[in-house]
Amino acid sequence: MSSRPTSRRGPPANDSDEPHIGKLDYHPGGRPLQPHDHHHGPRDASAASRRSEEHSYAGSFFEDVAEGIAAQQRQRLSRAATRYLSFIWALINCLGAGSLTAYSLYAPLFQTKLHYTQLQVNGISITAELAMYLPVPLFGWLCDRTGPGLPSLLAGCLFGVGYILAAFAYKSGPPPSSGGDGWPYWAMVLSFIPIGCATSCMYLSAVTTCAKNFGRGKYKGLALALPIACFGLSGMWESQVGSNLLYETNPYDGKTEVDVHRFFLFLGCLLLASGVVGFFALRIVGEEELIDEAVDELERSGLLDESEFFQQNGNGSQSGYGTVSTGERRLSAEEVDNLHKQAEEHKARLQEQERKKAWLLNEETKLFLSDHTMWWLAAGFFLVTGPGEAFINNLGTIIGTLYPPPTSDDSNQPMTSATTHVSIVAITSTLARILTGTLTDLLAPTSVPHQHRRGPKSLANSVTSLPPDINQPVSQSQKRHFTLSRITFLIAFTLLMSIGQVLLATGMLQGHGNYFWLVSASIGAGYGAAFSLTPIIISVVWGVENFGTHWGIVATAPAVGATVWGLVYSGVYQWAAGRTTEVGVLGEDGLCHGSLCYAPTFWAMAVSVWVACGLWMWAWKGPGGWTRRGVAV
Repeated sequence: MSSRPTSRRGPPANDSDEPHIGKLDYHPGGRPLQPHDHHHGPRDASAASRRSEEHSYAGSFFEDVAEGIAAQQRQRLSRAATRYLSFIWALINCLGAGSLTAYSLYAPLFQTKLHYTQLQVNGISITAELAMYLPVPLFGWLCDRTGPGLPSLLAGCLFGVGYILAAFAYKSGPPPSSGGDGWPYWAMVLSFIPIGCATSCMYLSAVTTCAKNFGRGKYKGLALALPIACFGLSGMWESQVGSNLLYETNPYDGKTEVDVHRFFLFLGCLLLASGVVGFFALRIVGEEELIDEAVDELERSGLLDESEFFQQNGNGSQSGYGTVSTGERRLSAEEVDNLHKQAEEHKARLQEQERKKAWLLNEETKLFLSDHTMWWLAAGFFLVTGPGEAFINNLGTIIGTLYPPPTSDDSNQPMTSATTHVSIVAITSTLARILTGTLTDLLAPTSVPHQHRRGPKSLANSVTSLPPDINQPVSQSQKRHFTLSRITFLIAFTLLMSIGQVLLATGMLQGHGNYFWLVSASIGAGYGAAFSLTPIIISVVWGVENFGTHWGIVATAPAVGATVWGLVYSGVYQWAAGRTTEVGVLGEDGLCHGSLCYAPTFWAMAVSVWVACGLWMWAWKGPGGWTRRGVAV
């Protein structure tokens, strides 16, 4: 008969009369805890059994503690890995999403190959700009409510459809209205609508991911500046691929030019794949804690006298739930009921979390729209980005105006390349975004968390009115070094942008296209800084919980600005082309030549940028501005 020990400790774990063998009690093979105990008497065996029992209990306790620590460490590493992998793929998405900034690369070919007029070429770019910016609040709302994965997938599908349609519209040749038998002009316009929508959708999904994952950290400016910089960099490398790899040789003059059909197919396939991968890769880590903290702050802020959210379901926060370790045994009826109850509590907790999130985001949107400083910020953004967008979209035709017509004796002088200046704009824009994001993290004044929720009845607002205690020591964190506001950086780079516009408006570069890089660099730097600092200011002043919606609302401004300034440039260009003067000439190539083609437009653009600087100063220092409210930017 076997002498295996099968003793039980404590009462049975279930209600049945069957004995239960615990994990710590059963040892395969029947080997006792102390193999030599059978050589001793009953008293020694009993003492050895007690020592073995105490050792087993202690070992189990420390094993459980170590297991819990290891589980927490694994969860922490998993969250960190998810956060950084999402950040990396957000950068990759942004590196492809800004393909519309390469529009100047193929815009002149729309005129020469498809026989579109300058107004029609601008019509395509304006359509793309409107499609890119007008739905931005919707895409931002989608990012905040569903997460960034779904918008990334949607963007990839839209890119694929738009660019493939544009590729075949271009390959078909000139439209019937221009004497050809290709697809009509509206087909090309239609193809750029999903391209514009996909641009903002993919951009927002990436930037929202970075803002929510890193927006509360020390380097929130850099975390936002990097994806925005990659977005500006995308036009440069894509235009280089198009002009150096996907090119064709013109049979008339032997010059190489981008093969637009293959270039569009390349962009469509690349961005479709990027968006699909982003559906799985882009994740927001710790959003529940972010929402809970923001709800608590908003409740204590004094901005809400009586909230519908706190009146309904006052006991909405559910108690915690746990798990029951059952091993291999069958569950009793009471334990089954307990598990059902815990599942219902878990479901109710998830529903409460979703309701809390929806309520918070709606309240944040109301507070954002009711803040007058937001409208000054958005107005300045409109006045700066509109001229920048118009310059980028018409860069190719602007370069053409700097040189005499082909019939002129001086027409053989080498022209600067539009591809070169697209790259210059992209590089300077990228450098400005990274530089402003990094420097503002180091030099900008420290912002207090949830500073935008300082209501008139909040404790924080009451404490700030108290006189400082001169006897209280100042901490090292309060002994700040030299600080420089983000608004100062924004205004400085914007004024740099206006220098390039004035340089072009004066006509100093007429006939000197080799110095056109001065204009491209200054406008690119100012444009990039505006697109980098504006969302950073929004995240600092109004928080990151509803960042996608807030930035989406402000980002609609460039749509109107690009439309207005695109029409102004086209109107001035066509007006000058119709005049035969020494400063404005219509050449045999159908293009306008001379300073009259662009000078009035760029004088107006410079004035627009100066007005924007004044509006930002008003939002910063004016009555009710951020400085008067104690909001550090």
